[in-house]
Amino acid sequence: MPHPLITQDHIDQFQRDGVTLICGLFADQVELLRDGVEANMAEPGPYASNNEKKGQTGRFFDDYCNWNRISQFEQAINDSPVAEVAADLMQSKRVQMFHDHVLVKEPGTSMPTPWHQDGPYYFVEGQQTISFWSPLDQVKEASLRCVAGSHLWEKEVLPTRWVSEEGFFPDEGQYMPVPDPDAEGMTVLEWEMEPGDAVAFNYRTLHGARGNTSDTRRRAFSLRLVGDDARYIERPGRTSPPYPGHDMTPGQVLREDWFPVLLQR
Repeated sequence: MPHPLITQDHIDQFQRDGVTLICGLFADQVELLRDGVEANMAEPGPYASNNEKKGQTGRFFDDYCNWNRISQFEQAINDSPVAEVAADLMQSKRVQMFHDHVLVKEPGTSMPTPWHQDGPYYFVEGQQTISFWSPLDQVKEASLRCVAGSHLWEKEVLPTRWVSEEGFFPDEGQYMPVPDPDAEGMTVLEWEMEPGDAVAFNYRTLHGARGNTSDTRRRAFSLRLVGDDARYIERPGRTSPPYPGHDMTPGQVLREDWFPVLLQR
C-alpha cells in the first residue's frame, strides 16, 4: 500500500507525466524549513548565487548542498515522510540522498526560473529519480510549472547557465534546444500551493517558474533523491553540483558515505 499521503493515482501520474502534486508532504516541517532557509541565506554556501541579471529587478537567491551543515534541513528530511513517498512514486526499494536546493524570490523579483531539466546538469543517470519542490509560502503565479511527459523525451534539453543563458556543456548533437512550452502548445501542469505542499517530478521533467510579482516572499525548499537504477555517469564537463573529489566511476551506485541511504525496503 502507498503511503497515506498518496494514492495509486499519484503513482500513475508520476510514472506517466513525470510529475504529480503531493499535498502536505512537509506540512509539519514548514517552520523548521523556514528557519533553515534563513540560516542558509545568513551564511551561504560556496555555490550560492543571487542570479543577478541586467534589466531584472528583485533578488533571486539560490543555494544547494547544505543539508549536512544546516541542521534544520537534515531534521526536516528525517522527520518527514519524504523517503517513503519517494520510494512509492519511483517504484523503488531504495531511496538515496542526492542534494537539497533553496530558491528564494523576494517580492518584485522579475527573473523567471528558466525552462530546464535537472538531469543533464547532474552526474546521475536512471529513470528512478525524483525532485520535490516545496513552497514555504502560499504560491499562485510563482508556482513550479512542469511539462507533462517530458521525462520520456528521447533527447535531453541543453543545460544552460541561468544568468548568461550559455550552454553548460559543449553541444555535440546530444541535446535538444530549450523549448518554449507555452508557445509550442505543450501540456504545462502547475498548481496553486500551500506551504508544505510539494511537486514531485522526475529529473528529466522540463520545468520552470515565473518571477515573483507579488508583495510577499516566495521561499522554496527542494530535495533531490535517487532510486534503484540510479548510477554515476560522466558528463562532458563540470557538473552542477560538482562534488569535487568524489572518485566515482561510470556505472557505479552513488557512494553511500557522501549520499546516504534514507530508506531500504
